Order: sequence, then structure tokens, then C-alpha cells
Amino acid sequence: MILGIGVDMVDIERFEGQITRSPALMRRLFTDHERELPLRSLAARYAAKEALIKALGGSDGVRWQEIEVPRLGERTAPAYVLSGDTAGTLAARGVARTHLSLSHDGGLALAYAVLEGAPAGDERDRAEAAE
Repeated sequence: MILGIGVDMVDIERFEGQITRSPALMRRLFTDHERELPLRSLAARYAAKEALIKALGGSDGVRWQEIEVPRLGERTAPAYVLSGDTAGTLAARGVARTHLSLSHDGGLALAYAVLEGAPAGDERDRAEAAE
């Protein structure tokens, strides 16, 4: 079952300007691993984090540093790596899987996030097992 869908688009040139004017944003928004990537890739990751927040319906319980979108290789689909309170927030909201698509072209970076809950039968099975 789909619990949420989010999309975000970032103007790469504008994003680069913001990072140049406020370098502290790099540490606030991105993990150590992410900061090693080129700025156009960071723009896509920023869009991915925003898309996740939109799919959740808000940022309560979410921390930027606990959402990572690592570089996985050319033939591997992008994915979220969640940790800390953010992972707990998604679990508490019933999110079983996250799906992410990234693209950048023509000066824009785009991210599309889908949050998926467990199928209805799985939820009943878990509730029965907990009794």
C-alpha cells in the first residue's frame, strides 16, 4: 500500500550559489559520504530529502543527517539509507519500504519518492504474532 508520494525539483545553479554563500549548509544537509559528491549530485540528493519529507507530509521527527542517498553505482537504483530518529519515525508511520528516483538534466535536479507500507495481510500477521 502506498503511504506517500513526494517530488522535488532543484535549480542546480541556484543551489550551487546557496552553498557558495552559506558553506555551513553542506554540514547541515549532507553526510560525510555525500559531501564527497559533485554539486549537481548534491542538488539531486537535496531534492531526494525534500521529496521524502513531502511524502511523509512534514518534517516532524526527521533529521537531514539521518537521510543519506549514497552513490551506489551506475547500474544500481538510488536508495535512501535512514538512521536514528528518522528511521524510527518512518517505522512508526508504517513505512516498510522507500523507493527513490533521481535525475538531473538541463540545469535541474529532480527526485521522486514513494513510501510503501506493509501489505494488509502482513500487518494482521504482525499484530497476531505480538499477542
